[in-house]
Amino acid sequence: MTTTQTDTTVVLPSLGENVTEATITRWLKARGDRVEAGEPLLEVATDKVDTEVPSPAAGTLLEIVAPEDTVVEVGAAMAILGPQCSDPQDTPAPAAAPEGPAPTSLSNPAPPPASPPSAGDRVEKLPRIRRTIAKRMLESLQTSAQLTTIVEVDVTGIARLRLREKDAFLRRTGVKLSFLPFFVTAAVKALAEHPVINSSLNADCTEVTYHGAVHLGMAVDSDKGLMVPVIRDAGALRIPELANAIAVVADSVRDGTIRPDDLSGGTFTITNTGSRGALFDTPIINQPQSAILGIGTVVERVVPTRGEGGALQISVRSMAYLSLSYDHRIVDGADAAGYLAAVRRVLEGGFLPSDLQ
Repeated sequence: MTTTQTDTTVVLPSLGENVTEATITRWLKARGDRVEAGEPLLEVATDKVDTEVPSPAAGTLLEIVAPEDTVVEVGAAMAILGPQCSDPQDTPAPAAAPEGPAPTSLSNPAPPPASPPSAGDRVEKLPRIRRTIAKRMLESLQTSAQLTTIVEVDVTGIARLRLREKDAFLRRTGVKLSFLPFFVTAAVKALAEHPVINSSLNADCTEVTYHGAVHLGMAVDSDKGLMVPVIRDAGALRIPELANAIAVVADSVRDGTIRPDDLSGGTFTITNTGSRGALFDTPIINQPQSAILGIGTVVERVVPTRGEGGALQISVRSMAYLSLSYDHRIVDGADAAGYLAAVRRVLEGGFLPSDLQ
């Protein structure tokens, strides 16, 4: 199609640092539709996030240059907009793709056809973000030798403090006080004693980077899939600031406002599997990080303890499991156990009301 001086070429805008291309997942407007400047025109997906692309100008959608499922580079043309008065019938439609199966070669043979669905089955196209998650999880397992160590921790003191202070904390900060910021605080503090847990190994296993700051990835589930937004410099944040930061990134993932830059640069990741009632799991490392901490649900159960003088006593305690999956190429079992012991010391040592201010 030949454009005129009054036409506007819609290109893929920059979507964040290190994002060079995206897949067009859905056009929100059809050829001939009117569109306002800033109105969502299409949806694209990157390896990090799905997002809407707004129209750069008001006009009529004359041509869709890149159809759905096309991979386009940043700056590449995706559509042509004409003036509001333009008639899309005046422009020829793009040539139709030839019918028939796509060509194959001996070096890239066509995959075998699937076993047909049975009656009652529902077949859906796997969303782009789910495909990305599947690819990255498999790549992570193929890249590093992963092992998981699990410990149990008594958080009865934290449970009592939270019960006393949660109403005042909500009034003061506007954020609910969950167990999560306590776990995050302990996890981040313990990294200072065990820097190998907050490190990254290069691709050929010749250099390791010990990160000076903790840029904390927080796994967040959403309707579109799992994302891991990053809280920068988490080690400098107190419990109220962490609680707010956790709420902000979780909301931005779930309402679709998360930016690609917010999903990169993490040095260590935490996944709160206990939010759905799981006791523990064996999480997969978020490459190129060296470890990921899984937090299980807090449950009350009868636990034998030792009282004064060593007397055995039975009491109800608030207990949780912590699971650390780590890259065994650089982190040994002793390192993992030492780190988890440090996290447990912080949690069982207790927090004070002043820590919530």
